[in-house]
Amino acid sequence: MAFKPANSIQDLQYFGEFGGVNPSISDSSTYTFLSAKTMFDTFEGNADGCYLYSRHSSPSNLYLGEALAAMEGTETANVSASGMGAITPVIMQLCGTGDHIVSSRTIYGGTYAFLKNFAPKFNIETSFVDITKLDVVEAAITKNTKIIYCESVSNPLLEVADIKGLASIARKHQLKLVVDNTFSPLSISPATLGADIVIHSLTKFINGSSDTVGGVVCGTQEFINDLRNVNDGASMLLGSTMDSLRAASILKNLRTLHIRMQQHSKNALFLAEKFEADGLKTVYPGLESHPSHQLFKTMMNETYGYGGMLTIDVGSLDKANELMELMQNENLGYLAVSLGFYKTLFSAPGTSTSSEIPESEQLEMGLSDGLIRFSIGLDADIERTYKMMRACMETLNILGAKHKLSTAL
Repeated sequence: MAFKPANSIQDLQYFGEFGGVNPSISDSSTYTFLSAKTMFDTFEGNADGCYLYSRHSSPSNLYLGEALAAMEGTETANVSASGMGAITPVIMQLCGTGDHIVSSRTIYGGTYAFLKNFAPKFNIETSFVDITKLDVVEAAITKNTKIIYCESVSNPLLEVADIKGLASIARKHQLKLVVDNTFSPLSISPATLGADIVIHSLTKFINGSSDTVGGVVCGTQEFINDLRNVNDGASMLLGSTMDSLRAASILKNLRTLHIRMQQHSKNALFLAEKFEADGLKTVYPGLESHPSHQLFKTMMNETYGYGGMLTIDVGSLDKANELMELMQNENLGYLAVSLGFYKTLFSAPGTSTSSEIPESEQLEMGLSDGLIRFSIGLDADIERTYKMMRACMETLNILGAKHKLSTAL
């Protein structure tokens, strides 16, 4: 039977402390013991079901982690205070002095900055490559390589990683394949395709209301235990702990993710097809013109579509800024970073979420000044949204005379 991630979440059932349909929130930083020996055993990791201190774990965090592991098809998961609070401990847990990482060249700017600028302080080096070319990825591997790192759908260029192909290379060279799946929850399930570790920024689509920062690492029980180890676990010792109240809030929002992702994807595909027909340079995995469209189709869970992220290129940063400001003034969304909100969010990634990447490297990877990244919202009338966006483009002469809005629309 095919893996159905939303069903796996749906099948989880918790009862609150007093029989509530929502699990009770463990609003405590520390926990009491009836005996000193039980406290000692808990420190040693030998007391199942006992809680010691919320930096180690809490019931609320474990509930959320269990649900996210079910969604991704992994044994377990560990939640954290941010997406970067998930990414950086994984890298520090798997790598030590002298080790090497092969990473996609198009990744979130914060991840790039960590690998490029911070990890070298520990003598951990990274080769940034075109992740869509498996021969280039394999050629970059050295005797010191420990990780292949990528995003299922890359930020911001929407390149699609061949997870099965990368997993085969990782197994061949005894490496760990780490995949950030933030852009494509439910749509792609990296662990079922061979990824060893799956990461999300919960801040984005999974929470969906732009009111919480969080992250998760999904993997084997052995690896998550290593991250939580009180003596040398990176998640434990770096302290990127999620607050229990936030964990409970995200768990509630997770239950509607399957509905939201379908609408995000439906709206994004509609706009992408319209924009492309209007002659705009449009990138969206659901378009046949996307170089990895067929690859995405082989990996996707069809119910959830191609995701809510698309880009257009309007030629210059000035024009991009003008358009975003006008769309915001017309109540079409927000000029803001992040993604997954109920309203459309748009930004020029070269000067925002990817600004950590030097301009020369942005140009090399194809990140132009005029690129606008859209996180498409949950609009009920997406055709109306399109007409209003197109009117904004016409006002700024972005479409050109031959693409003027017809009265037939």
